[in-house]
Amino acid sequence: MSRIFIPLDSAAVAVGADEVAAAIAEAHPEAEIVRTGSRGMHWLEPMVEVETAEGRVAYGPVSLADVDSLLEADLMAAGAHDLRLGRPEDLPFLQDQERLTFARCGITDPLSVTDYETHGGLEGVKKATGMSAEAICQEVMTSGLRGRGGAAFPAGIKWNTVSGANADQKYIVCNADEGDSGTFADRMIMEGDPLLLVEGMVIAGLGCGATKGYIYLRSEYPIAKRVLGQAIEQAYKHGLLGDDVMGSGKAFHLEVFMGAGAYICGEETSLLESLEGKRGQVRAKPPLPALEGLNGKPTLVHNVISLCAVPTILAKGGAFYRDLGMGRSTGTMPFQLAGNIKQGGLVEKAFGVTLKALVEDFGGGTRSGRPVKAVQVGGPLGAYIPPSRFDMPMDYETFAKIGAGVGHGGIVVFDDTADMAAQAKYAFDFCAHESCGKCTPCRIGAVRGSEVMAKVIAGENRETNLTLIEDLLEVMEDGSLCAMGGMTPVPVKSILDYFPEAVGRGTAKGGE
Repeated sequence: MSRIFIPLDSAAVAVGADEVAAAIAEAHPEAEIVRTGSRGMHWLEPMVEVETAEGRVAYGPVSLADVDSLLEADLMAAGAHDLRLGRPEDLPFLQDQERLTFARCGITDPLSVTDYETHGGLEGVKKATGMSAEAICQEVMTSGLRGRGGAAFPAGIKWNTVSGANADQKYIVCNADEGDSGTFADRMIMEGDPLLLVEGMVIAGLGCGATKGYIYLRSEYPIAKRVLGQAIEQAYKHGLLGDDVMGSGKAFHLEVFMGAGAYICGEETSLLESLEGKRGQVRAKPPLPALEGLNGKPTLVHNVISLCAVPTILAKGGAFYRDLGMGRSTGTMPFQLAGNIKQGGLVEKAFGVTLKALVEDFGGGTRSGRPVKAVQVGGPLGAYIPPSRFDMPMDYETFAKIGAGVGHGGIVVFDDTADMAAQAKYAFDFCAHESCGKCTPCRIGAVRGSEVMAKVIAGENRETNLTLIEDLLEVMEDGSLCAMGGMTPVPVKSILDYFPEAVGRGTAKGGE
């Protein structure tokens, strides 16, 4: 019996994967259609793979109109066709990656625990069940893992703090409110390899002494909600979740909580407020969530990719993970290529890869064919970086030196037609729209910033207003309660530094 693999990933479904799967199933009801995640080559979606004795053979992008000709070309036997790509792992886009977190994505059935275990899953949690909580935390500390979000805070410090706290209840909370523009790594892993996230959270529970976990999921991800729910059911059925995790005698229970579309709830304390049924507003720190988090109890809060790195760290050892990457930026990062780019998708590479390699070698340059003007790295509050900086290694410290950040690894590409002054105004507009309203620098500063930037664009008292913008950015950066207001200056400053001509100024920083 032939096995055909077709993604259930949102990106593939958006361009017709469900219809393609249905058409092939109708024509060949005897075939086994396996709905997988995406391998991350989004310009080739829907990508259909057929199992052969020599491995899988891929075709793509396959539209509903292509199905008849594919079947006539003997798709089931991997026949010749214009859309035939060969073995996916031989494609340069995949061949040149270092896939750890995304090793199974697009390959396995995301809802099969057997498939997951056959491809290396559960090795980490099996090791963890035979270790002390202190030893588990030490492996995470040794790995050098840092949060795969905006702050890049060392994960091991968080784990040790929660583990050492005295409380009758502790929690593991996964921040799956992936709201940054150009990011989709969390969604891809939750749809394509959800058991990896479950395993990571279970290990976190064992290391920190937590027995309850929540996945705070972005409301715009209905497929992820369905897949996660089914994966959690399978995890309970196979003993990965429950009162006796993998025969360890320790309990861990997990459920999904749906957010309501507020960007601010990607900030960990706003997320916790929302989880408690309150309005999503930032809490003052201290106390830190690691000591007083959900319901006032010690809580470990990580995003999806941070938790999904944990099974590999336990399975292969913290030293293995530490030796990937560069300096204090250890391990791999799933970089997401979006915007005006020819080959958009997900690239998992060890830290140290350059923007040039990501945008030009993996991405193939702009989709429009025009020169790249800038890339925004790290979401809507990330810096705009010009081509003159593309040879810098992608790591936390190097980017911090130029006032930028890696963030969640989102890379949005703009060609030379982009209006950078309009992008500066957009940063203020975005902050004004998404601010929780709790602190004045963010709530008022963003509105005033948008108004003043509009005057700059219109040419009104340009130098005076630009000086006012710079003063305003300083107030927002120093006085905001959280990163929403504190990081809004980052994209604006980068435009003033690297694209001064957009606001009527002279030479760019560094001669760009």
